[in-house]
Order: sequence, then C-alpha cells, then structure tokens
Amino acid sequence: MGRLLVFLGLGLTALGLLVMLGVPFGRLPGDIMVRRGHFSFYFPLATSIVLSILLTLLLSFFRR
Repeated sequence: MGRLLVFLGLGLTALGLLVMLGVPFGRLPGDIMVRRGHFSFYFPLATSIVLSILLTLLLSFFRR
C-alpha cells in the first residue's frame, strides 16, 4: 500500500509540473464539443478512453 501511495504521489507531482509548463490536456480529437447560441456542451470521450487505458495499465502493473 505504501509503494502505491508513493507512486501516485510522484505521478501527481509529474502531472502538476506538466500543467505548470503549459502542456495542454484534454481537447483531443474525438472529444465532443457542441456550441449553439448561449449553450455549450463538452464531453471528453477520447480523453476518458485514454485515461481509462492508462489507469488500467498502471493498476495492473501494481497488482503483480
């Protein structure tokens, strides 16, 4: 459990550094964006799929 928390902390730190450096996240091709007048709808479909794959790989790595 301790090892998992350390790696999650390091991952969050790396993600925070990337955001501070200005690396864009989200708005991948495949994300759904609808704008009509005063209404806007954003559904991050491709972003959700990519995050799901990455988290599945990461968690399967720690299960071994």
